[in-house]
Amino acid sequence: MPRQGQGSLLTAVPPFPLTALRHPAVSSLLDDHRALLTELLDGLGSPLHVVLPEVFEENITGLRQAFAETGADVDILFAKKANKADCFVSSAAALDAGIDAASAPELVKALAGGVPGHRIGVSGPEKDDALHSLAVQHNCLVAIDSLSELRRLAATARLARRRVRVLLRSRTTGQPGSRFGMAEAERDAAVGLCLDLSDHVRFQGFSFHLNGYSPEERATAANEMIEHCLDARRRGALSAEVVDIGGGLPMRYVEPRLWDEFLLQNEPAHYHGTKAAKGFYFYPYGGQPTAQAARTLMNHPVDGNESLSAKAARNGIRFLVEPGRSLLDQAGFTVYRAQQVDDRRDTDGYAIVTVAGNSLSLSEPWFNTDYLPDPVLLSAEPGADEVFPACVAGSTCLENDMVTWRKIGFPRPVRPGDHLVYLNTAGYHMDFLESRFHDTPLPSKAVIRLGDGDAPPRWRLDGI
Repeated sequence: MPRQGQGSLLTAVPPFPLTALRHPAVSSLLDDHRALLTELLDGLGSPLHVVLPEVFEENITGLRQAFAETGADVDILFAKKANKADCFVSSAAALDAGIDAASAPELVKALAGGVPGHRIGVSGPEKDDALHSLAVQHNCLVAIDSLSELRRLAATARLARRRVRVLLRSRTTGQPGSRFGMAEAERDAAVGLCLDLSDHVRFQGFSFHLNGYSPEERATAANEMIEHCLDARRRGALSAEVVDIGGGLPMRYVEPRLWDEFLLQNEPAHYHGTKAAKGFYFYPYGGQPTAQAARTLMNHPVDGNESLSAKAARNGIRFLVEPGRSLLDQAGFTVYRAQQVDDRRDTDGYAIVTVAGNSLSLSEPWFNTDYLPDPVLLSAEPGADEVFPACVAGSTCLENDMVTWRKIGFPRPVRPGDHLVYLNTAGYHMDFLESRFHDTPLPSKAVIRLGDGDAPPRWRLDGI
């Protein structure tokens, strides 16, 4: 029943549920080991990031299997930028997966975590000389964005008396206006320059950057790169045998039915204050499962009825893929402690829950939007079942410090001391925008591995 004084606000626009999917390991921690989470939050502070390397390892194995089913030769490089936790690098090294590094600190962390240089790809536009030098010394594969960068990298390799492995990043026909990569004339000139500089440059193929999560569009772009490899071979670059298809593999946070309904019903009244809801680009939270998207990508027909994977095999082309977010699917969650509850249901129709921490510790990096899946309420004391509409605010002095602008229909009233668990936050959400504003420390990352059988979970602070 609506509270007295609410008027028609709640009746007209009830909170819309976006229930987050849960991995069994996550369910086990929330259902069976809640005391451990409470102790960790009490000891390490709010918010707390929990990272689950076992789930990450499971994702690597599953993605490899999906690619293998299509007959494609694919090496996986984990996009380090998606999460700074060192445990994921160590897991990648243990499974002989590679790392995609886009900065010198990322490259150093990859090496320190046990990933050998020849398993590391170095991406990013117009990389500086320090990153070039590290990449050359450790035999990394460097994606080049321009002729000027290629000349600088070749000079670094010459001074080091080494030969650097290179991919040329090319713009695609589907996204010719991208700021990343070379247009046709520059790409052709770069191939020629690689041949001229062959004493110091080993040209190995092409890469590309593609916005969006369409496997079909990515397959079309990959096919273009195969053709570029074949053309380069005709010009004498016989080692052109690699196509790096980048990241952009989708993943699923919520059931597609819920996501589709959300998109149809979404409106500004679902959000706190004057936050606009329409016109934003939302990450496709109800997208394809990653393994399914991988199979769709490699089985996509190109040049008639031949699949992308079959064409690649026929021409001796192997692929690199650089997933970040999708390899971290279900591999972590974030816990906040409720600090204060401002119950405005009688006046505004919803409450504002202020948590210990700020919104920069849980950010969806896509165009000023919310992290949309509903948080899970963990309450120390049972309460009456009653839909409790509330948004979630950070504890800073900024008006826009909202962890969740969208009004959530909590199953019972939220009280100070309760915990809000945001599921599936390991991919970009934990530290993409993190800040020490107000001189507060950055959130800790607790690495948890579930015990075998009846053994309790084991935890440690993240670090090499």
